[in-house]
Amino acid sequence: MTHEVRHIVFDIGKVLVHYDPTIPFKRVIPDDEKRAWFLSEVCSHAWNHEQDRGRPWAEAEAEAIARHPEEAENIRAFRANWHEMVPYAYDDSVALLKVLVEKGHDITMLTNFAPDTFAECRARYPFLESSRGITVSGEVGLVKPDREIFEHHVATFGLEPAATLFIDDTAVNVEGAKLAGWQAVRFTDAETLRRDLAERGIAV
Repeated sequence: MTHEVRHIVFDIGKVLVHYDPTIPFKRVIPDDEKRAWFLSEVCSHAWNHEQDRGRPWAEAEAEAIARHPEEAENIRAFRANWHEMVPYAYDDSVALLKVLVEKGHDITMLTNFAPDTFAECRARYPFLESSRGITVSGEVGLVKPDREIFEHHVATFGLEPAATLFIDDTAVNVEGAKLAGWQAVRFTDAETLRRDLAERGIAV
């Protein structure tokens, strides 16, 4: 039996704010094949994940440059051009968030983000201040989908896992939340999320 949802937790990247590292790199590395190689092998998701865990950018750049010294300039371009990777918010998702807050639902956020880039994102998108609070992976040294970050979020905000609904765009993070005893749905678009919420008795 599904528990009543009393807490709603939003991911941020690709749920509320667009994120795409290829945006600046279409300019930095115009060649499609090389750009794809660079973002999969040099400044890869796994490499960036360690910044989400809290690794400083200087250390991250040094590690990547040690592997690919010929790519030093392009490696440094990742952080230097990061602001271009989060160009806009998803207005329809943000509208749902705001309605949920206005209706008095308990809203928090849980995101994989480096501390410094999240500070930039937070300053650019004021709606990120609308929830009761945010767990930022790089600030706590834990990352999704590991169980520990879900448990940390529960302890920080006094949530009941079985009564908590997590919204994330990444399947492995959705599964991580479920393994931690949460309810969870994978975000694809705002209209689908609206239906997912309605199925749990939450009208927006």
